[in-house]
Amino acid sequence: MKEIIFALLTGFFVGFIFAMFRLPIPAPPALAGIMGIVGIYLGFKAFEIVGPVISNLLK
Repeated sequence: MKEIIFALLTGFFVGFIFAMFRLPIPAPPALAGIMGIVGIYLGFKAFEIVGPVISNLLK
């Protein structure tokens, strides 16, 4: 939980600094882009669970 809070705070400050210097946001500006990142993360986590099962089946 601690690393989640640190990640959120770091992201907040980076976004604040980018806005202060009028730079484009360093993240997807739309909900669809953010959901794509969430999908990539979930796919990665799913493979960590399913990958060993598939590997055992192919042996």
